[in-house]
Amino acid sequence: MTVNDDSFTNWKNREEIAESMIPIIGKLHRERDVTVLLHSRSLVNKSVVSILKTHRFARQIAGEELSVTETLPFLEALTTLDLGPSQIDLGMLAATYRADDRGLSIADFTAEAVAGATGANKIECREGRDVVLYGFGRIGRLVARLLIEKAGSGNGLRLRAIVVRGGGEQDIIKRASLLRRDSIHGQFQGTITVDEANSTIVANGNEIKVIYANDPSEVDYTAYGIKNAILIDNTGKWRDREGLSKHLRPGVDKVVLTAPGKGDVPNIVHGVNHDMIKPDEQILSCASCTTNAIVPPLKAMDDEYGVLRGHVETVHSFTNDQNLLDNYHKSERRGRSAPLNMVITETGAASAVAKALPDLQAKITGSSIRVPVPDVSIAILNLQLARETSREEVLDYLRDVSLTSPLKRQIDFTSAPDAVSNDFIGSRHASIVDAGATKVDGDNAILYLWYDNEFGYSCQVIRVVQYVSGVEYPTYPAPVA
Repeated sequence: MTVNDDSFTNWKNREEIAESMIPIIGKLHRERDVTVLLHSRSLVNKSVVSILKTHRFARQIAGEELSVTETLPFLEALTTLDLGPSQIDLGMLAATYRADDRGLSIADFTAEAVAGATGANKIECREGRDVVLYGFGRIGRLVARLLIEKAGSGNGLRLRAIVVRGGGEQDIIKRASLLRRDSIHGQFQGTITVDEANSTIVANGNEIKVIYANDPSEVDYTAYGIKNAILIDNTGKWRDREGLSKHLRPGVDKVVLTAPGKGDVPNIVHGVNHDMIKPDEQILSCASCTTNAIVPPLKAMDDEYGVLRGHVETVHSFTNDQNLLDNYHKSERRGRSAPLNMVITETGAASAVAKALPDLQAKITGSSIRVPVPDVSIAILNLQLARETSREEVLDYLRDVSLTSPLKRQIDFTSAPDAVSNDFIGSRHASIVDAGATKVDGDNAILYLWYDNEFGYSCQVIRVVQYVSGVEYPTYPAPVA
């Protein structure tokens, strides 16, 4: 047998193992509301090849490839436990087991590592929480995809309705088609049908009512059986408390804005300040995509090195706010053709840092350039630190943050030497540290942070909604604080 034959045989064996993992992962998710992760990446509803690629990706951040032969025993051990709703990271289980010198069996180690999610400690499945989307544009449709994907056992978030302005003949069919196919993010993973007579879109069995209204005051959500709902405003039309309060109608309990909030509206970056949300707070903002991209690594750097001052320059993909061709726009430069120009514009992300990180004393400035790509942006964070360090130390620290810290769902890490923006379409992290581009000279550090300004941001929105709804389940093994 040749070396190539050996490699192919090994691949087929790993395919078989990954294939055996799929029904276990699916059953845990459907029946126990357990989400199986691998280094913060969900394995639910993933194909054989996706599972193998996710294992291989660990090589970039952990330094060595993780094999399905190593993680399968941990997954099998989970099936023997009385698990409650939770997120369990096989990558972390394998890593902590390797570092443990007590000689425990995998079964005993796993039972100990996830003890907080078993037996008398486990969280009972909660009644699902209704969600309404107000607006159905780029972020609205991606949030819809995520809500449908995460419906799982039916005990979590339930997308009940979408509120839009009437768009004329076959409006609902056109909106369903935009949900079904996306030029950037690809096909919807599942099936979508339309019931025009009842103004309903059915996506993977989820019945979603399409409500037509020109103003929040026109809608009584209880008429559709919606109660105690979280409404996600994707329009950005109202950004202060007075305007967003219009959504607090019968059937709606809380309002989450997918744009920077103004005035006293809390700006929340999940992973950084979400635990500061007051239980009785009815209106909050998820800030901007760029704020979500820079605040987690900024917090991480301040925690370890101290940050005296900083500047963020964002190279941002164009958005719907810009014109395809030169035309009138209320902003001077944004009226120029987005696909044909680099456009200097402003960003409020730097000033928004103060709301998300009030303890940060450093002055942060910022500016932005819109460029002719449809998705994925990069933030260049230039920091003066409180102490000198080295490039190797910073990269080791940020790699560890991405793997084991409470910010591991927000900060990702890549050492791929040929990484470009398209590689990060679909990233679920708020930002990805590019190791190859990182520069450190004494007390000056320059971080290059990729972020999918559409999908990564939408994932952050969902995390905030899960938190305020009470269906954000704990992760095991617990991240290192």
